[in-house]
Amino acid sequence: MAKYMFGDVEEEVVTRDEFPLEKARQVLKDETIAVLGYGVQGPAQALNMRDNGINVIVGQKPEDTSYWEKAIQDGWVPGKTLFSLQEAAERGTIIQYLVSDAAQMIMWPEIKPRLKKGDALYFSHGFSIVYKDQTHVIPPEYVDVIMVAPKGSGRSVRANFLAGSGINSSYAVHQDYTGRALERTLACGIAIGSGFLFPTTFQLEVYSDLTGERGILMGALAGVMEAQYNVLRKNGHSPSEAFNETVEELTQSLIRLVAENGMDWMYANCSATAQRGALDWKDVFRDAVAPVFDRLYASVASGEETRIVIEANSKPDYKERLEAELKQIRESEMWRAGKTVRSLRPENWRKS
Repeated sequence: MAKYMFGDVEEEVVTRDEFPLEKARQVLKDETIAVLGYGVQGPAQALNMRDNGINVIVGQKPEDTSYWEKAIQDGWVPGKTLFSLQEAAERGTIIQYLVSDAAQMIMWPEIKPRLKKGDALYFSHGFSIVYKDQTHVIPPEYVDVIMVAPKGSGRSVRANFLAGSGINSSYAVHQDYTGRALERTLACGIAIGSGFLFPTTFQLEVYSDLTGERGILMGALAGVMEAQYNVLRKNGHSPSEAFNETVEELTQSLIRLVAENGMDWMYANCSATAQRGALDWKDVFRDAVAPVFDRLYASVASGEETRIVIEANSKPDYKERLEAELKQIRESEMWRAGKTVRSLRPENWRKS
């Protein structure tokens, strides 16, 4: 492990220099990694490991035909490298439990009896373990319980891997039965293509993840975009102008500058007018939303957010309700304007 300063705090992280791919292959050479679930994270992690020379099989419900067919299209062979969830769990020695949080709870009575002494039960989210009183996912004492949590969507995990970079991931060991839990965790983290790995706990991971998704990564971002767009439209700005000033300039220009060198560098590379206004209003927005984030974090830590998720996902009409909510966003003026704006990007121009 290498030590780095993150602001004023020194932290240990694991890079490919300290734990190269060849070492990961050695650690995993006698393992069969069973990736359960071919929905969000499953495809990316499975394909990245396969490309890295790791022995991988996939478990997926055959009746979920879209995911089953997707696995076949990606080169997994029924009866050889593609199995039902239950059979894959029996065949694996490291079982990557990557079905959705709701499905983890539902499938647990089927998966738990298939875990063998010395297996590793791998998660990419602390949800089921931390909120075990609600999920009832309680691993047996004779397995390792480990986590590698990529800080990005499955699409990004795969795309960054193919681009030769990687998504940073957190890692944790919740239960070390074999004495090899840590090296198995790090080997899996490198094998799935992580840029670097930083330590956490299952609890800290799920608290930060649920807060982030509901906050700046998705919920808050969508909310403040809508608020600004609506203010501009209310004051006479056209849909294209309102969308470009709210979304397009952020996603196609400014956020890329932040990604390159940080927020101060982005400010330094904008106009003096933008700099002054942004610096003056930054603290106003921070102070306005701080109480909302405090309330959000408390709801995550109390388990209330988990209760809401489990209750909603357990309803038989959940998918229909979800589609109705997404349709409302998709068909709003703001995002219909966005569809047109995206079609007019230079890379989408069509020759007449």
